[in-house]
Parts: sequence; structure tokens; C-alpha cells
Amino acid sequence: MKTGTFSDLESLMEKDPKPVIIHLYTDWCSVCKMEKYNLNKDKEAVDLINEHFYMVNFEAEKTKEKIQFQGRDFKYLQNGNSGIHELALALSKNKDQPVYPLWIVLDKDQKLVYYHEGMLKPETMKQKLLEISAL
Repeated sequence: MKTGTFSDLESLMEKDPKPVIIHLYTDWCSVCKMEKYNLNKDKEAVDLINEHFYMVNFEAEKTKEKIQFQGRDFKYLQNGNSGIHELALALSKNKDQPVYPLWIVLDKDQKLVYYHEGMLKPETMKQKLLEISAL
């Protein structure tokens, strides 16, 4: 599956606007690992994402660089030995602690069209992405 970064996204969107999938996860989340494995095994889902969407995998608690997204700057918030990225909090409906995995889909105008906390099965994802790509 082709994935990019938030810094790639701006230039890609200027050249060829597409809906964007943002996948927030952490390295300690076992559901995130199972989900990623199952999704990557599903060729139909991978082809759908690669053809019709931009995808950004975002490690919410280990990504430390400043990120510019939708005209704003977001930084890593250190909290003792750990921390969380401001962008993860901004994207999450739960502002205290995001639920992982978190799937956010934006249309080509960067408007939220789908939000899902927790496990997302490949079949459900394909159905939602087919609906969104038809918009």
C-alpha cells in the first residue's frame, strides 16, 4: 500500500486532488497491528486505496517533528517519558486521549467525510471507501 506523509500531502493535493485517509495508530496497540496486517492482505482494499486516495499513517505518540496541516502548525507534546502529537489530539473527537486505531477520511476539499475509532474490518473499510470515491 502506498503511503505518504503530511508534508507530501500538500504538493500531491495541488497536482491531483483526491480524498485522504489518515490512520492514527501507536506502536503498542495490538488492534492496530492486527488491522494493518488484515488490510495489507486484502488486495482489493489496497488497490482501491492506491488508486483513489492518498494515505497517511500517523504514529500519534512517536512522531516528534512539527507538522503543518491545513494551514496550521502542530508539534509534539512531551509528557515525561512519553507524549502525544498535537495533530493527533486535533484530529480526534476525544481531546484527552485518542482511541486507537483511528481512521479519518477527508474528501478532496479536506472536509471530514468519515470518522472511525477502533477496529475497522477491511470489508467495512472497502464499503465506506467505495461510497466516498463515488462522491
